[in-house]
Amino acid sequence: MEKLPLSILILVLALVVTIVGCTVSGKKKEFKPFVSEVVHPEWSKNSVLYEVNVRQYTPQGTLNAFTEHLPRLKSLGIDVLWFMPTFPIGIKNKKGELGSYYSVKDYLNVNPAFGTLDDFKSMLNKAHEMGMKVVIDWVPNHTSWDNNLTIEHPDWYVKDAKGNFTPPIGFDWTDVIQLDWSKKELQDYMLDALKFWVNMGVDGFRIDHPNNTPKEFWDRARTELTAIRPVLLIGEIEQPTNYMEKGYDMNYAWELYHLTVNIAQGKDNVGKLAKYYNREWQIYPNNVYRLQFLTNHDQNTWEGTIDTLMGKAQKPLAALIFTAQGVPLIYSGQEVCLNKRLKFFVRDTIKWDTCSMTGFYRNLVKLKHSNKAIWNGDAGGRMIKIATDKDSSIFAFYREKDDNRVVVFLNLTKKNIAIKSLPGNINGEYTDYFAGSKIVLPLTDSLRFEPWDFKILVK
Repeated sequence: MEKLPLSILILVLALVVTIVGCTVSGKKKEFKPFVSEVVHPEWSKNSVLYEVNVRQYTPQGTLNAFTEHLPRLKSLGIDVLWFMPTFPIGIKNKKGELGSYYSVKDYLNVNPAFGTLDDFKSMLNKAHEMGMKVVIDWVPNHTSWDNNLTIEHPDWYVKDAKGNFTPPIGFDWTDVIQLDWSKKELQDYMLDALKFWVNMGVDGFRIDHPNNTPKEFWDRARTELTAIRPVLLIGEIEQPTNYMEKGYDMNYAWELYHLTVNIAQGKDNVGKLAKYYNREWQIYPNNVYRLQFLTNHDQNTWEGTIDTLMGKAQKPLAALIFTAQGVPLIYSGQEVCLNKRLKFFVRDTIKWDTCSMTGFYRNLVKLKHSNKAIWNGDAGGRMIKIATDKDSSIFAFYREKDDNRVVVFLNLTKKNIAIKSLPGNINGEYTDYFAGSKIVLPLTDSLRFEPWDFKILVK
């Protein structure tokens, strides 16, 4: 048998380490506490992210057409726009009619179907004028089969035993081929490409599937990009160490997402949520950002809509991700009750209207921006569990910063629940944020919750 090239062996080993280090579908992960030296951009301290799917956003599917929605997003309170990849898409071996956004043909240009580089610059400038930041999706793991790098630098790619380009191992990503990140020249190229967009005015990057990229590259990128302007780096990865120590501002709370789906469907209980946060508080330093969401492009397309996955649990779970330690994300259409799974490789336009959730999300964003207790990282308060006499049904916690305090009660069951006693350390006068009424603790009567009900008390 012929020996595999060293690059293949390295890739396989990296994949095995990733699989061993993680588990699937929200099962427990064994991570160790660590220290983060990352200094986040000042503007990110109370930010809410919004994921933009340009192809499906408008009938035209262009950047110019999306730009018309900026005032609406501003009124919703959105301050950070994360764009799914806007690069030209590869033609060779593409998937479906239009191909995948994540099959990058050119890192320094814009998908002609979306518009031109000037259209992107115009959108970027208008977003900045409205006080919004722009983060773009970066795909470092692989390129399309017809990316110019395959001709100019074929040695930057992993090859199979016969010397041919190869898709990433362990996935069905047949429309892309694996880059070899052991090549120093590839790292230099990628950093220059990142700088190209930052010099244009882009405020950060969401890094797609960075598992095979070296930690040292992102440490270096953090330093050199920040020298141009403060940037936000979001890694699509859940492992807390290495990448989070000096490189990334934020990683994904995948386990939390899977747990919330299971709770909504009655497969897990509130006790699991308490255990999850106990581990979070032990592992993550307070200054680290965690991306929290009820849906995103992957979940919507490949798993289902929020309604089908979470049903009536959506409101208390949304209240959780906006008030708990972490950075909340809203996906395109989520704010208007998107009721379909958006197709990925063809045009599938979102229908824009308002619904019962539009004002709800607007109010959550407003609370996130205005109350320091629930700001991000060290700018906000630590999350402290509240013991109640209904801990098997109610998840309760508070966060406090300066003179601000937010107390949250979530009934994550289908039952009517009444709380009769609470610890004295949260006594005081509060406003029920959504009802607008005054509540004084300690209670003179029970605090009552209908199924999937919640309360956010502020002071």
